[in-house]
Amino acid sequence: MSPSNLLLVLLMLTTAGYCLGRRRALSVVQHKGGPGILHSRPTYYGALTALWCAIPALVVFAFWLAFESSIIIDVVVSGLPEKIQKLPGDRLSLLVNDIKNLVEGNIVGPTISPAIQAAADQYRNMAAISHAALAVIVLVICIGAVLWVQRCIKPTLRARNHVETFVKYILILCSTLAIFITIGIVLSVLYEAIRFFKIIPIHQFLLGLEWSPQMAIRSDQVGASGAFGVIPVFMGTLLISAIAMCVSVPVGLMSAIYLCEYADKRFRAVAKPLLEILAGIPTVVYGFFAALVVAPMIRNSGESLGLEVSSESALAAGLVMGIMIIPFVSSLSDDVINAVPQSLRDGALALGSTHSETICRVVLPAALPGIVGSVLLAVSRAIGETMIVVMAAGLSANLTVNPLKTVTTVTVQIVTLLVGDQEFDSPKTLAAFALGLMLFLVTLVLNVIALVVVRKYREQYE
Repeated sequence: MSPSNLLLVLLMLTTAGYCLGRRRALSVVQHKGGPGILHSRPTYYGALTALWCAIPALVVFAFWLAFESSIIIDVVVSGLPEKIQKLPGDRLSLLVNDIKNLVEGNIVGPTISPAIQAAADQYRNMAAISHAALAVIVLVICIGAVLWVQRCIKPTLRARNHVETFVKYILILCSTLAIFITIGIVLSVLYEAIRFFKIIPIHQFLLGLEWSPQMAIRSDQVGASGAFGVIPVFMGTLLISAIAMCVSVPVGLMSAIYLCEYADKRFRAVAKPLLEILAGIPTVVYGFFAALVVAPMIRNSGESLGLEVSSESALAAGLVMGIMIIPFVSSLSDDVINAVPQSLRDGALALGSTHSETICRVVLPAALPGIVGSVLLAVSRAIGETMIVVMAAGLSANLTVNPLKTVTTVTVQIVTLLVGDQEFDSPKTLAAFALGLMLFLVTLVLNVIALVVVRKYREQYE
């Protein structure tokens, strides 16, 4: 039985376990006064049975599949001729990949040696035996768990407490896993960034005014050492993000205020979904729109005014990015403004404030923490955008604040540096991790600032 089919069978057994546990709880108290004498509702007894049926089996299933391939490979390699076992590590890894490709049915070459064919057959047979053994073990665990819980079901069994404790531990495990994943990402980026800073001094990276990470093949070529000054890249990121914020924050916030405070229900029911459609448009479509419509329009308008405008400019990318981010600001601000208690509005109006004064002096300050959160999300979205910048702003790292010039961003450079077959020992590739670390630190600072603002006003209005 394949692992996917086994998971389907496990799901069916878990469902059956839930039904059996619930039915067992009802049958136990059928002649003793009905479900009212049960400590918990019958659904909790069914949930307890389902949990005991699924969780132990899933744990065994996960560990089995995690170690299955490596154990089979060790056994298969130990059965190969001695001269093959003594191959260098990289060549032996290629040989193992050939065996796996042969097992999966991929053609690895015009001729296959008998030893490799025999190893593939052995791998296939051992995998089949392993899957059969796994299926038997999982089914035994599921059936045994269901029968055991059936015997334990009594009116005094605290099924709800067990289920809630089990769910609590699952939530703790998920939150801990998320924390460790975050720590792992940071440490992996930090490790590669430290390797980069061992090659390129950190002061040259932070204070350099030129960004040209292309390394020369020969030492006598111009720019053989590359240029890794990050200021032009971050300047371009800040410039495009600032333009996008100047578009998205006022438009999104004002549209949220209108939909919450002024629009009637029929208009709101139509306008809000239409506005949120912008969030579902793929970014590559925005990139096409920026490159084919907005950028030529800006260039033609600038030339008519006697201005020198690049074919790819920060203004084009920032405007289109701002349009893309409008739903993020509008939707979140709309929810936050709607969450402001109506009593605050009624009190302000009762004291003689006008509708606009109530919005400006009561509603918006009370909703400020949520609005700051929506703006922070929009900033993060703008900083992390790549496709629009590639298609509308270009790849040149120019140190300028002129929105009519070509610029680039941190994310675009990270993608550019890691595209294709790269060696992870060259400064060019390691520079991507240094950029990622700096971007992480900048985002962290923005989060801290937002938390300070939110905490300050939350203490005032709660």
